[in-house]
Amino acid sequence: MMLTAGIFALAAGTYAFRWAGPALRERVRIPARAVRLLEIGAVVLLTALVAVTTVPLGTGDLGFAVPAGVLVGGALAWKGQPILVVILAAAATTALSRLFGIF
Repeated sequence: MMLTAGIFALAAGTYAFRWAGPALRERVRIPARAVRLLEIGAVVLLTALVAVTTVPLGTGDLGFAVPAGVLVGGALAWKGQPILVVILAAAATTALSRLFGIF
């Protein structure tokens, strides 16, 4: 029973957050400086994610397969490719380098 109540509470909260954006768009004004800081924060978070993903710790000897996949994904993202293309190319690069023992 508690699990079901938790699921419904999280679903209601998620729906409320998604509804709040369009509903409050005209009522809330965010300063230009805050918008700029949020944009910079997103870039910093994505950069940190790439840095953490590039060098996995405690997973054994992976060689350069994972960093090669991250490099390919990062290059495609930098060029503005769709996220699906970026993910598939990064995964394929990592998998093929491990399969053929290139890296």
